[in-house]
Amino acid sequence: MRQLLIILGVILLLAGLAWPWLSKLPLGRLPGDVNVVREGFSFHFPIVTCIVVSIVVSFLVWWFRR
Repeated sequence: MRQLLIILGVILLLAGLAWPWLSKLPLGRLPGDVNVVREGFSFHFPIVTCIVVSIVVSFLVWWFRR
């Protein structure tokens, strides 16, 4: 448990340091993401982004457990 928390902390630290470059990625604006804008209302659901992130994380978990 301690090792997992340390690894997650390092990953979050690296993501925070790399944020200026990560924010330029098109995640959240992929084709297929639902974005509804009406008068006084907006709704954004990044379904395709969620699927892509899930596939990448699943691959990384598979790769490190191998």
